[in-house]
Amino acid sequence: MSKIRVMSAGAVEGPVTELAPAFTKAKGIEVDLSFNTVGALKARFEGGEKTDVIILSVPAIEAIEKAGRVAGGSRTDLGLATCGVAVRDGMMMPNIATVDGFKRMLKFAVSIAANDPAHGGSSGIYLADLLKRMDLAAEVSPKLKLYKTGRECAFALVRGEAEIGITFTSEFIAVPGTRVVGPLPQEIAYVNGYAGAIAKDAQAEVARTFLGFLAEPQSRACFARYGLG
Repeated sequence: MSKIRVMSAGAVEGPVTELAPAFTKAKGIEVDLSFNTVGALKARFEGGEKTDVIILSVPAIEAIEKAGRVAGGSRTDLGLATCGVAVRDGMMMPNIATVDGFKRMLKFAVSIAANDPAHGGSSGIYLADLLKRMDLAAEVSPKLKLYKTGRECAFALVRGEAEIGITFTSEFIAVPGTRVVGPLPQEIAYVNGYAGAIAKDAQAEVARTFLGFLAEPQSRACFARYGLG
């Protein structure tokens, strides 16, 4: 059986992980998946790590496309991830319908799981900047429990290591035992598009087949179930 290597951002880990076995069954091609933050994967890819398909945020895909690292015209848009709040299943849901409500949650929360911006996570970078803009960095930063990926943030909620989690809702939905409270209020909303592209020296035909599979209607429906519109 032939094999394809896929490097993918964690925001789409849920649907990509679910769809990979279906692709293998339908096409007879095994999928070797590697997940991490956008920043970490982009650095590895630019450092020479080999892959057939790379799935990153749209700005990151545009950057490596501009640098000539992926096949021209191979970009395939996959979905939009929304940054939001989650708690452990069964816990009280904070009211974050307004910016003031979101601020109150931050002030009263004992511990908050978030993506470590130093590891290149898009939601973590955004949250760090948002706290500065809200003039809450000094007050809230000591409460933050930083993890390398959004998925680890979700598991931290399940284990009871943090009271609140803030990252892309798709990463919470993929982990049983978490409950999404909702997206950030509209005024401070953060939505990030994700896309896949074919590496310049990839198995082009196999990679094209995989991206085409992810773009099929049933695959789009799978992305939607994980909150990726």
